[in-house]
Amino acid sequence: MNFADTLIKAIDKKQNPSIVGLDPRIESIPDAIKEGKNPAEAFLEFNKGIINAVKDTVPAVKPQIAFYEQYGVEGIKTFIETVQYAKSKGMVVVGDVKRNDIGSTAKAYANAHLGEAFGLDAVTVNAYLGTDGVQPFLDKTTEGKGMFILVKTSNPSSGELQDQLLDDGRSVYQAMAELVNGWGQNSIGEKGYNSVGAVVGATYPKEAERLREIMPKTIFLVPGYGAQGGGADDVLPCFNADGYGAIVNSSRGVIFAYQKQGGEFDEAAGKAAQAMKDDLKTSLRKAGKWPW
Repeated sequence: MNFADTLIKAIDKKQNPSIVGLDPRIESIPDAIKEGKNPAEAFLEFNKGIINAVKDTVPAVKPQIAFYEQYGVEGIKTFIETVQYAKSKGMVVVGDVKRNDIGSTAKAYANAHLGEAFGLDAVTVNAYLGTDGVQPFLDKTTEGKGMFILVKTSNPSSGELQDQLLDDGRSVYQAMAELVNGWGQNSIGEKGYNSVGAVVGATYPKEAERLREIMPKTIFLVPGYGAQGGGADDVLPCFNADGYGAIVNSSRGVIFAYQKQGGEFDEAAGKAAQAMKDDLKTSLRKAGKWPW
């Protein structure tokens, strides 16, 4: 199935356009889980608890590979086992890997992360090497895979490069958006969206409004909600009038909710995921963009 259709089907089933980032930090893992385990083992137990707590509410998860790579082979093993466990629970899994290279190297990255080795449904891609670095990932869309290309990121210094103006008056992020829009034209699914998504930060709602105009058939992966300061109203420009076209990420705000709420970490995560869903629902309904 076309990746965009797969993702939208999962969103429809839960009536929830959100995704939970699985970004474990050893210092934030409950002591009861860490006891007698190395970090990779603790991460896996923690991740399984989070997945079990949110799987009935949230359609997708997004493990960030850097948190696993820092622990070497055992960390990578936990990453893969986390992907497999989430998929066994019927969740869509987006690997936040931000790969960027060209030629045979880019092809190797695409084969690894979107192939049998990692088994991800989609990945994040840094496309600043141009089409050469994107094509191997584009080729995987014919196999039902997807990608989210960095366009306007949520970090404060993103404008140092992304906001710079070209000679024709466009910003760099607008030029990237036009490329993304073009790359996605051959992977449009039955729902009208394509498998080449864009990363667009919740912390830049005005820019998101312009990007939605440039990329009308692109699904936005929206970081920056919650812990990074973005709210439900801030993400509204990322959605089309039909209420589709975006999936909003929260990582720390969900997986470490127990630090503020108290109680068991998994129960707190489940409550935080539901609260995020309710928050998005309220804002989208007010804007006339709630499709269910």
